[in-house]
Amino acid sequence: MTNIPTELLRTLVTVVDLRSFTKAAQALGVTQPAVSAQIKRLQTMLGSDLLDKSAPGVTLTSAGDLVVNYARRLLSINDQILDIAGPRISGQALRIGATGDFTASDISMSLACFRARHPGARFAFRSAQIDDLLRDMREGNLDVAVWVSGTGPTIEARHCWTEEVVWVRGATTQIDPNQPVPLVTYGDDCLFTRSALAAFNTAGRDCEIVYAGSNIAGIGAAVAAGIGVTALPRQRANLPGVVVWEDAPLPKLPETFCGIYVRAAGEAEDRDDLADTLATGLRLQRFVTGDFAKLAAAAVVAPVPTPAV
Repeated sequence: MTNIPTELLRTLVTVVDLRSFTKAAQALGVTQPAVSAQIKRLQTMLGSDLLDKSAPGVTLTSAGDLVVNYARRLLSINDQILDIAGPRISGQALRIGATGDFTASDISMSLACFRARHPGARFAFRSAQIDDLLRDMREGNLDVAVWVSGTGPTIEARHCWTEEVVWVRGATTQIDPNQPVPLVTYGDDCLFTRSALAAFNTAGRDCEIVYAGSNIAGIGAAVAAGIGVTALPRQRANLPGVVVWEDAPLPKLPETFCGIYVRAAGEAEDRDDLADTLATGLRLQRFVTGDFAKLAAAAVVAPVPTPAV
């Protein structure tokens, strides 16, 4: 009887999810040749090609598609066994990851709502790139991930929605139409920075980065001081001293996708509840003005239906 090592299946699923051997190697903490060798070993064991070499990128054969579906189920059972049989830590913190700090304040308010219903809840929060967050989730080191992306989810998300991205300026800021647009950014890895630069490039208009910050507070202060303009989701643009530039004489910005992933292994009720609370808080920001902390104090939270993507 041949037994398939679960690490081979996990490598295959990771390659498919990330659509890259290089990214899969980084996520798994191994070299790219090691990933290729594991895929080759799995194909040899099964006596079938799983990846279509004649197609561009990572494309599954019909056999590969079937194997990946069963591999996900097997890995889920594997992770559930580890979760159920592993040592229990009393009052273990729920681990939350997010891409960037644009949603930090709204996440905090949502956590207050959750803790009002679950007084013993504790949280561990960190920011990282989405590939790192998904790797930690696969390895059981993260419970919930909040992501912001220019495209929809690559794997199943519990919640997914789009948000409008707008230009933001200081209350009295004007720009010279004959000069490059002064741009305040969050750095090269920021989705909104990339969207802004792409919009200028498509429109054939010059811009220059005059300020690159490392946190949303610094970016807001620079924009409020009139150093330049920046791009932000409309519901995150309520920073001190800045206003949304309606009908700005600037290129239109694309919408961004937001969503929440949940680790599925083991008992997921608390994680699902937390994800629903986070989604409610983040999406309510589009409609709520004033002090959102009042909602936290009242713990008025209801799950938001997930829209079709």
